[in-house]
Amino acid sequence: MQHQGGTNGKGPRVVITGIGAITPLGLTWQESWAAMLEGRSAARAVTHFDATNFPTRIAAMVQGFDPKQYMEVKEAKRLGRVTQFAWAAARQAVEQARLDISQEDPERVGVEIGSAFGALDILEEQTQRLRDGGPRRINPAAAPAVLISTTPCYVAIRLGIQGPVDAQVAACATGIVSIGEAARRLQRGEVDVVLAGGADAYTTPLIMAAFSRLGAMSTRNDEPERACRPFDRTRDGMVLGEGAVVMVLETLEHAQARGAPILAEFGGYALSSDAYNLAAPEPNGRGAARAMARALTESGLKPEDVHYICAHGTGTQLNDASETAAIKHALGEAAYHIPVSSVKSMVGHMMGAAGALSAAVLVQAINEGIIPPTINYQEPDPQCDLDYVPNQARRTRVDVAMCNAFGFGGQNASLLLKRFEP
Repeated sequence: MQHQGGTNGKGPRVVITGIGAITPLGLTWQESWAAMLEGRSAARAVTHFDATNFPTRIAAMVQGFDPKQYMEVKEAKRLGRVTQFAWAAARQAVEQARLDISQEDPERVGVEIGSAFGALDILEEQTQRLRDGGPRRINPAAAPAVLISTTPCYVAIRLGIQGPVDAQVAACATGIVSIGEAARRLQRGEVDVVLAGGADAYTTPLIMAAFSRLGAMSTRNDEPERACRPFDRTRDGMVLGEGAVVMVLETLEHAQARGAPILAEFGGYALSSDAYNLAAPEPNGRGAARAMARALTESGLKPEDVHYICAHGTGTQLNDASETAAIKHALGEAAYHIPVSSVKSMVGHMMGAAGALSAAVLVQAINEGIIPPTINYQEPDPQCDLDYVPNQARRTRVDVAMCNAFGFGGQNASLLLKRFEP
């Protein structure tokens, strides 16, 4: 197992020095992680709009978030929840990393925070105002607020970051793509530090109705906490979530020079496309397997080096069977000896933030030697025959861990992190 030198010889070593998170399970990463280890579900009945006539009336919502803790009231009013969440997570990550941007060359710091949907809350609200009162009812601040790029730009403005600022858009794979591309910027020598991750706040009437019509969501409205059942035979769909996860990535040299806490090291990252369907994964998992295999190759690691996989694991019939097949294609016999779990069983599908959340889970698993469970797992599915860490967290040493994210349209992303060794 390789731990020395840059990722497969590709430039400087890249490390993670801070994590911030706003999730349905907590308003910090530490709070969210503790809830995951307890196996708590954040799914609840939808109360922020009248969902009486919706087939699915449950979601995993962020609870108790007050944007005024992070910005002025007037700012909060003109920004979508997605940007509010991302700024809060970014600030937390910077604090944990003990990163003072004012002491950095601002042109050597970047932001890579993506989103699948952007500020849907503002878009839907302003659309209703247009219908009710015409163009004069529209808030002019809505024009920039709804842009997906507004989220990373706002973070850059608040922190005075003048390096590359980008918003990755890759559906469910957005968070991993953001982190992976941030690492590559660092490896190419473009920057010294990048704030990277994903955010989404998409539990709006339009999106819940659309996903219901697609047949992708669980309809277990009477038992929301038990609704999302990844890899279980009785699974009937995903539960929508929301939130943001942001990490501080930097070159090892830069992190060591400033005495930063080093949480984990970037191993490798890869993408692939199913080229199959806009709404369904390739059933045999070959496309997703290519991303996993390429990530291993880039990392200079072998399947047997992997100690844990944080799965995409949405809880749909198609995804979970396809992902299981993909893991077996990519890792061969080793797949049967690697614990695999899905935290979506607890936080729901955070869409643009989902992959970043999974990456944060890898960091904690490596540092604490514990793996969060797949809750609500009761009935094994013959098509899903791996070790899914059912219902209880598990203590085990983790030196290398992988996470997957497979987006609509067949966008597959896989990321490997490893224990930092000087």
